[in-house]
Amino acid sequence: MVPVSSIVMLSVNAILGIAVPVCLALYMVKRFHAKASTILIGAGTFIVFALVLEAILHQVVLKGPHGAAIMGNTLWYALYGGLAAGLFEETGRFLAMTFLMKKEPATCIPALAYGVGHGGVEMILIFGLTMISNLVMTLLINTGNSDIIFAQAPAEAAAQVQVQLDQLQAAGAGTWLLGLWERFSALILHLGLSLMVWAAVCKRGKWLWLFPAAIALHALVDAGAVILQQSVGNVPLEVIITAEALAVAAIGYMVTKKWLAISPENPLG
Repeated sequence: MVPVSSIVMLSVNAILGIAVPVCLALYMVKRFHAKASTILIGAGTFIVFALVLEAILHQVVLKGPHGAAIMGNTLWYALYGGLAAGLFEETGRFLAMTFLMKKEPATCIPALAYGVGHGGVEMILIFGLTMISNLVMTLLINTGNSDIIFAQAPAEAAAQVQVQLDQLQAAGAGTWLLGLWERFSALILHLGLSLMVWAAVCKRGKWLWLFPAAIALHALVDAGAVILQQSVGNVPLEVIITAEALAVAAIGYMVTKKWLAISPENPLG
């Protein structure tokens, strides 16, 4: 049986995992007159570069001759995964901003709108929908209908399904709360990276270094999370990730304040 507290937290996660990105998008459009198309560009870029192109690379590399060696070594796996995420997502961000956002003003608004789309759709697809799926499975478990899950799964996936069901029953409400915490940190990270890359796109020239810097920071955060997971507890890990995300957001804000149209009187450009 799955505790009621876990079911409540899963429900909260499912609602917030979808509502937060949607509400942020609406807020950007209504309050700051951001273009809905820019938010959709961010969302579409994440889907294409992270869920399609990066996934293809993982299929080629991790199922190739060196895949087992990479997955069997925490350091190599962390470096590979972090670098792949940084390269694909930040390159996608740079290309989308360069070619699809040409008419946007050199202010914070387009960057934040893009970040809400990019990080928001990630939160919806990877977190919100997963929480809905988990919630459905927990309800089936608690009503004694878990056999429905096995009936719908391929025979070769039965063992994997059982592991997932065991994990759902073992996980407490705190585990799901940490998942929500992680998603907020990831959203903050995407906003910061979007500000950095947008500054690079708008200023060009010697400020293009902000683009590879965004790749490096993205890779560092992702790789660090995998490495630290083996040596620190879940709560300290989330604290570290949040601190890193806030640091990246601060860097993004500082470079935007210096090089784009932003002032104390107009803090969002």
